[in-house]
Amino acid sequence: MEERQLGRTGLRVSAIGLGTLTWARDTDEAEAAEQLRDFVDAGGTLVDTAASYADGGAEELIGSLLGTVVAREDVVLCTKGGVRRTARGGVVDASRGALLDSLDASLARLGTDHVDLFLVQSPDPRTPLAETAAALRHAVDSGRARYAGLSNHPGWQTARVATLLEADTPLAAVEVEYSLLQRGVEREVVPAATALGAGVLAWSPLGRGVLTGKYRRTVPADSRAASAHLAGFVAPYLGTPSAGVLDALLTAAEGLERTPLELALGWVLSRPGVASALVGARTAAQLRSALDADLDLPQAIGEALDEVSAPPVGYPESR
Repeated sequence: MEERQLGRTGLRVSAIGLGTLTWARDTDEAEAAEQLRDFVDAGGTLVDTAASYADGGAEELIGSLLGTVVAREDVVLCTKGGVRRTARGGVVDASRGALLDSLDASLARLGTDHVDLFLVQSPDPRTPLAETAAALRHAVDSGRARYAGLSNHPGWQTARVATLLEADTPLAAVEVEYSLLQRGVEREVVPAATALGAGVLAWSPLGRGVLTGKYRRTVPADSRAASAHLAGFVAPYLGTPSAGVLDALLTAAEGLERTPLELALGWVLSRPGVASALVGARTAAQLRSALDADLDLPQAIGEALDEVSAPPVGYPESR
């Protein structure tokens, strides 16, 4: 598998990253072990998780597999903090104490003394960005994390945190949803990341599963869209708003005798600044379809998909 440089840092990550949103919830230990083994055998390195995934269960599962299924040094570990569990549910908290406590708990669950990349999972309107940036700098300075970044933050916050971190602790990555069905990040986030030297990690590059074509006619009983806790996650991309893009993708895939998954992943990985596309498969068989994919995207097909999926752009990006 191709390795790519993460922005202007020295960190290199695999073009396909292993997402673990479903681990310890929909993906059990046996399936997770098979996924991780297949991923590393295929040349994959980047494993993406978060303290909030299965309330820490995903990190615990990863930790149990490191050193038994694969070696710790064979993977690039990325985790996220800033969303803590309370009696009222998840609460965004990117304060210094919350982030550092979250990171320490993540390290304990993962069974390691450091992660390669630590991200703030979500913007926190109650905490000054200077405090959040200071926590990221301390995470790196203390050795708990090798690099730091942001997830799901708008362009202006990305630029501000990068400025606050300054050259001694560069903003290494921004992790954002990016697919043929979600291109809003192209307006400000991706240009900001490119200008600042941060690499883009694209989560849900398959449009929350819709771009595989599995939902074209019905909702499979074993799919995310049929599950009680993930149906709302998939729902925004079902139906008329996505139909035109999906039809174009399926037509192109049929003409090339390729799968829609291959073209959708290839399109994301062809975008400027993208270092890795994070694939969160529920089963090992689903992951293998991505690992075995031909990701070479013909230029004409890429241009056609660009046109049909172009996001609306207005002032001030376009006048």
